[in-house]
Amino acid sequence: MPGENLTRAEAQERAGTVATTSYDVALDLTRGERVFGSTTTVRFDATAGASTFLDLIAESVESITLNGAEVGTAAFADSRIALTGLAEHNVLEVVATCRYMNTGEGLHRFVDPVDNEVYLYTQFEVADSRRVFAVFEQPDLKATFTFTVTAPAHWTVVSNTATPDPEPGTGGAATWRFAPTEVISSYLTAIVAGPYHRVPGQLTSRDGRTIPLGVYCRASLAEHLDADEILDITRAGFAFYEEAFDRPYPFTKYDQLFVPEFNAGAMENAGAVTIVENYVFRSKVPEATVERRAVTILHELAHMWFGDLVTMRWWNDLWLNESFAEFASHLATAEATRWTSAWTTFSSLEKSWAYNQDQLPSTHPIVAPINDLQDVEVNFDGITYAKGASVLKQLVAWVGRDAFLTGVQRYFAKHAFSNTELPDLLTELEATSGRELGSWSKVWLEAAGVTLLRPDIVSEPGRDGERATIASFAVVQDAPAEHPELRPHRLVIGGYDVVGEGAEARLERTVRVELDVDGARTDVPELAGTRRPDLILLNDEDLAYAKVRLDERSLATAVAHLGGFAESLPRALVLASAWDMTRDGEWAARDFIDLVLAAVATETDSSVVQVLLRQLATALGSYTAPEARRELEPAVAGRLLELARAAGPGSDTQLQLVRALAAHAVGADQLDVLAGLLDGTESLPGLAVDTDLRWALLQGLVAGGRAGAREIDAELERDATATGHQHAARARAAIPTAANKARAWADVVDSDALPNAVQSNVIGGFPHVPDRALLAPFARTYFDVLDRVWTEKTNEMAQNIVIGLYPHKLAGLAREHGVDVVALTQEWLDAHPDAAPALRRLVVENLDAARRAVRAQAVDRLHA
Repeated sequence: MPGENLTRAEAQERAGTVATTSYDVALDLTRGERVFGSTTTVRFDATAGASTFLDLIAESVESITLNGAEVGTAAFADSRIALTGLAEHNVLEVVATCRYMNTGEGLHRFVDPVDNEVYLYTQFEVADSRRVFAVFEQPDLKATFTFTVTAPAHWTVVSNTATPDPEPGTGGAATWRFAPTEVISSYLTAIVAGPYHRVPGQLTSRDGRTIPLGVYCRASLAEHLDADEILDITRAGFAFYEEAFDRPYPFTKYDQLFVPEFNAGAMENAGAVTIVENYVFRSKVPEATVERRAVTILHELAHMWFGDLVTMRWWNDLWLNESFAEFASHLATAEATRWTSAWTTFSSLEKSWAYNQDQLPSTHPIVAPINDLQDVEVNFDGITYAKGASVLKQLVAWVGRDAFLTGVQRYFAKHAFSNTELPDLLTELEATSGRELGSWSKVWLEAAGVTLLRPDIVSEPGRDGERATIASFAVVQDAPAEHPELRPHRLVIGGYDVVGEGAEARLERTVRVELDVDGARTDVPELAGTRRPDLILLNDEDLAYAKVRLDERSLATAVAHLGGFAESLPRALVLASAWDMTRDGEWAARDFIDLVLAAVATETDSSVVQVLLRQLATALGSYTAPEARRELEPAVAGRLLELARAAGPGSDTQLQLVRALAAHAVGADQLDVLAGLLDGTESLPGLAVDTDLRWALLQGLVAGGRAGAREIDAELERDATATGHQHAARARAAIPTAANKARAWADVVDSDALPNAVQSNVIGGFPHVPDRALLAPFARTYFDVLDRVWTEKTNEMAQNIVIGLYPHKLAGLAREHGVDVVALTQEWLDAHPDAAPALRRLVVENLDAARRAVRAQAVDRLHA
């Protein structure tokens, strides 16, 4: 039985049988809190006499009519409607009752606790349009879609085409009849409905059309919606992409809707982009988050061309959709907005994600084998997004930017409103660049793993106090045994000298060599005979995708003068190398912690600070020797407090440091500071203790045993919003008692009542404990429930549990708590060889993280 799965072979067979033309979809959203009506009329051609199936996940099917003849509703089974005896031209009508979701999949229903208004939105990628209407659910069966929606008359209804004037109905309802869409895939359609607040705008496309713009959010968030900046970024993106792609915007309008309880960052529905409403800032957020919103806006806009106009044939080319949008959005951010250092953000966030993912046992080629829908559900990962984008950046350096963009322009012109595969793009790039890309694709796209680049430097001592001279210089490339493929790299070698002394010392780039690196060893004759710089940085400018090591002298110089770089990118690359050394057990975790605490004191790039503080948390909580944490944890929190007090009043760094302090506070004096900031008896110059910071402080106090249910309830009374309820759920899950942990566990694992956003917050608060012994009783239970969770819950909710409740915090603590996480995980894998491949993959990744933690702890112990 297929269940809700669909294999690639089935999709290929169906595409050979069926060609879709159009869908007419009528939705009745006035039937109560649980279900809605769905009537679909699909017109399609087929091989005469053939059989196939339509996809639908529904509470019930009331009728099925094919070419005027009734088909028994027994044809609907196991998320499919069986169709036999097809004609050359077919009209199929399906009348069904479908269910609202609270998981962020299909048609999600949300009730705003502020005003009790209902808000709906659809999320269809990968294969959830079938939760709303009957459909051939695969990206290469494109069609036009015409939606008719009946809903409460005071609502706004938005879809892929312009919102029409509603027709009044009875009982306080109205009907919206939308014009047909362009030819698109079903996963790109959208319905968003409710009393959304709208800010209108417009722009002029390069072909002279006026493109209506809209920015939407819930009415209770309207006062916080900075629509002007969102529209400014959007207009800048339109101008940049229309010029770069040499093609006008392909749709008729562009709405951006900030929706509640959204699982991802955003979704590229054609002309109706949905975005997580966390990007409507009701409190001060780090500049890194503001920049990330800009990148997200531009990422989704890039998809209007790459993904919506031209769409992958099957999900094995999902990487190309996401990688291109990720690369293009950072390019546009750096060149068309105020965030000119966006490539530093890309290096710190995206490439770090990619390097981590690429070293997991489950790593896969960028062009991944996607055999079915379950494969793709777990492939929204660091390879598909971040490594793919990094490799595209390398490809641009390899073929040249002009040749790359010209090839992309030809690709859009040739394949508009159709489906493609990777060779279609490579063909155009080969034609414009003159480079043969088949061998490049083989090593970069069809082989997994990341290589390591090291400098091999032979120096000759200088005379009479002069600096040493480089006698020979080579770049050495190593590959892991599991993935031994060496790759060609286009990269830059930078040489930096320390200029000035003391507090005035800075690092000035004095050498730049751009070259191709290939094979195990690449000599660099340009550097032979030159004076040796104080610091030599491989992959300066971050063109290549590779792990990098610094030689001993360069590392020492970098550690001593980290704040001396004039630009943020080389500093971020040095820090990334240090983090990678720590993860690989080449550097003690406590040494990395010292480096971070020194770096954040002077770091000016908000995204770099954000990444460093996340890495600090991992290093402290997972990579330090457990027996050292009793001293290290209060010491680190104390240093964070010192840094917060010394930070610029009201600065971005001050805010991030206070948030980090709230997450790490363990000592009585540190908890006193949190309590004082919360009740106003203590202050830091310029720090606004606003709504979301109050929750962060309270959550720290709860985890530290200094606050509990009474304080949480009081704070929720102050902030009785949807976000407030989510924060409260996280705080309650953090209450450090055995009974409370059991209650939180049951709410997530044994019940389906929690909506996705609340579930995520409960999972986030659960492991936040002052004593890890509280987590030990749940380790074996976790493995006992894995099969049930994966079978009974939707993919999104199940993944949250499998990843978020894994007992990672107990790694390396077998002696202390009687739980050997590594052994338990391996036992489960050995006992479940036939578990769903996607589930096994997630458990294997969890095991790798636990093993890495244990190895890092051993290294840290040796350097104590």
